[in-house]
Amino acid sequence: MSLSIRTLVSNDRNIVVGILCGTPEFEPAEIPVAEEVLDAYLASPGGGYQALVAEEDGAVLGYICFGTIPLTAAAWDIYWLAVQREQRGRGVGRTLLAEAEGQMKRAGGYLVLIETSSKPNYLPTRRFYRKNGYHETSCIWDFYGIGDHRVTFAKKL
Repeated sequence: MSLSIRTLVSNDRNIVVGILCGTPEFEPAEIPVAEEVLDAYLASPGGGYQALVAEEDGAVLGYICFGTIPLTAAAWDIYWLAVQREQRGRGVGRTLLAEAEGQMKRAGGYLVLIETSSKPNYLPTRRFYRKNGYHETSCIWDFYGIGDHRVTFAKKL
C-alpha cells in the first residue's frame, strides 16, 4: 500500500462527505454535524480544527478531524475518523490516527480523547481504539439515547 497522508483541502469536501454517508455506524442526523465541523475547518484551516486525508493513487480513502480542547493545557479531541467501507482493515485508519497523534505531540499535546457509542455496531470501532493504545476512561449511560451510552477513550502521548 502506497498510502500518503496530507492536509484536507476544499476539493476533498464532497469525497469526505461521501465517506461519512457510506459509514454505516453514523446515524443520518450525525452527517450534518460532521459537515459543519468540516466547513469550519475549511473556513479557517489551522484554527480550532485540523483535518487530514489518507490518499492512495490520487483517491481519498479516509479522513480524520481533530483539535485542541478549549481551556485545557494541551489536551486534544478526535472528532471524526472515517475510512471508506471497502478500505477498512488495510491500515488506513491506523495510519491517519498515528499521523494525527504525531501532529498533536509536536504541537505540545499530551492527552487525546475520543468519544464513541456503546451500540453493538460500534464494537469494531471500540476494538480499533483499544488496539491503538486507547483506554476506556468513562461511560455516560443513555447519553445519545436510551441504551446508547457515550464511551470515552483516552491516550497519553
